[in-house]
Amino acid sequence: MGRLRQKLRADLEAPAAERAFGTGWISGVLALALALFGLGAVLFLMFPGAFSMPMLRDYYGNPWFRLGLHLVLIGAFVLALLNLVLRRQKIMGFTAVAAVLIATLLGGSRAQGHDVIVTDYYLGLDWFLINLTLLGILFIPLERIFARLPDQPIFRFAWREDLFYFLVNSLLVQALTYLSLTPATTLAAHTDWGALRTFMASQPVWLQFLEIVVVTDLTQYWVHRVFHRIPALWKFHAVHHSAQKMDWLAGSRMHVVEIVCLRGFTIIPMYALGFHEWALKAYILYIYLHSTFIHANVRFEFGWLKHILATPQFHHWHHGIEKEAIDVNFAVTCPWLDRLFGTYHLPDRWPSGYGVGGHPVPLGYLKQLAYPFRRD
Repeated sequence: MGRLRQKLRADLEAPAAERAFGTGWISGVLALALALFGLGAVLFLMFPGAFSMPMLRDYYGNPWFRLGLHLVLIGAFVLALLNLVLRRQKIMGFTAVAAVLIATLLGGSRAQGHDVIVTDYYLGLDWFLINLTLLGILFIPLERIFARLPDQPIFRFAWREDLFYFLVNSLLVQALTYLSLTPATTLAAHTDWGALRTFMASQPVWLQFLEIVVVTDLTQYWVHRVFHRIPALWKFHAVHHSAQKMDWLAGSRMHVVEIVCLRGFTIIPMYALGFHEWALKAYILYIYLHSTFIHANVRFEFGWLKHILATPQFHHWHHGIEKEAIDVNFAVTCPWLDRLFGTYHLPDRWPSGYGVGGHPVPLGYLKQLAYPFRRD
């Protein structure tokens, strides 16, 4: 199994010449992605109580979803055959075929639920697959067409660690959401802000959205800055900064303790002030896409807009390896907050590299999980 994993990794990380159109690499990657998505979908169809989010379960009985899953499995199989025909190293094609066959034997698009344990707890496997698919479809082509570093491959250095962060954070969506919301819901339950909350919710939704952006980013700015200033907290945040390559997946590298703390504090004004549900949903969608975009490997600079809205160049300087990049650009959305508090830095160039000086954070999810608790 270990040898097969090594071969699969080597083929995914093949040199540029072996990834060109016509070599079977593209069909192999697509076949593998579709096959694993299909297999995962079959698993959360079979065990919805364990692997799917309650808010999504009603959609899985829809005939269109079943048809889509059927087409995904067929597409994976066809692409796998194309990989087997074109490519000398056929590990991706064989792996994809195996995943499709397992999914088919488990019932394929006709898989039925077999939950035997009724519980309020679940792992968000469906959220992981949907999240990864949507962001991948959006950002991978964007980075291929408008790449700042064209030679940086999709499966770049340490991509497996970041994908595993993406997986764990998605699977633990229930626990992370509960822990993050607890401070805000507790504060709202024990404060008498009825008049203020009514006023906030009565404003136009677009205005509420802008207010959420500002008040949330202001809170996030100071929490973020505290994580840089206090050594014990910095070790948690250093995990995020340890990424030596920047792309759409790099932003998922965050220690679970930092996720809970950062979200827990920044969510407080968003919920406690009583903004309307649609304004909250609009902000969540916005920050979901924007926080991914500012980590992306894209060359957009946005002209005058970069002084109002955080851009990839602005945030890349926050991750820069240079001394001039230390403790700058803390805002996620509003760069003018950094101007206001004296931490703004945006020269007419990009950082030469990324990471933490000396690269003290080890590779590997488990080692990085333990890193903040280690004694120096």
